Amino acid sequence: MAFYSEYPEYVTVAEKRQKALKSIEKLKKKNPDISPVIIEGTKITKTWWGKSWTDNLESYSDYANRIGRGRSYVRHGAVLDLKITQGKISALVQGSASKPYQVTISIQALSKAIWQVITKNCAGKIDSLQELLEGKFPKKLAEVFTAKGEGLFPATKEIRLECSCPDGARMCKHVAAVLYGVGARLDNDPTLFFVLRNVVVDELITKAISQKTETLLEKSKARSRRIIEDPDISDIFGIEMETEVKKKKNS
Repeated sequence: MAFYSEYPEYVTVAEKRQKALKSIEKLKKKNPDISPVIIEGTKITKTWWGKSWTDNLESYSDYANRIGRGRSYVRHGAVLDLKITQGKISALVQGSASKPYQVTISIQALSKAIWQVITKNCAGKIDSLQELLEGKFPKKLAEVFTAKGEGLFPATKEIRLECSCPDGARMCKHVAAVLYGVGARLDNDPTLFFVLRNVVVDELITKAISQKTETLLEKSKARSRRIIEDPDISDIFGIEMETEVKKKKNS
């Protein structure tokens, strides 16, 4: 009489990583352009953009209890390929089956109305694209970016999840792994976030710098108007300026 365990066979993290590496090598032979997510160190995300992406997802009750299922998957290299394009995330994730699962995540473009409000709020508060990408901006601006329903980051209603695995859950562990993988990818290239949300980051920078330049010019003009001309100084203090003394000597 055969006995079957109700629990799946335990697989160590090292074995999972080895399996993922073999899958990556196999995929590279067919498609050299694959872009696996490699996590180095204990933290999945390290930069402001990567952390804010995962923090946003974890802040929604729809995702909070499910997204954690993907942490171990992305850590041991199960996300074999991840690509970000306008409004779409495409990925291959190694699961228990020999063939990787296909994951597609669609994200609605940021509305023009919200984008206009954000660019307006950024006016004069960002000095350069590099500063923006490094997350070096005022705290109030960070709050604008991360505001639920009114910021740059998508709400759950703007996200559609698909996976080829047999799991019937809206967010399976493969999808969750990809969502964490996106955060790690944004660490390396934050500009992909703007591509995903289908907005032009240059518009944000141009508006911010233009407004800052105008403000500086206005301040400069105001200072110029406050400068007292030499004749006025001589009248006020009853002294002869150097130029006036020279004129008298030459006359």
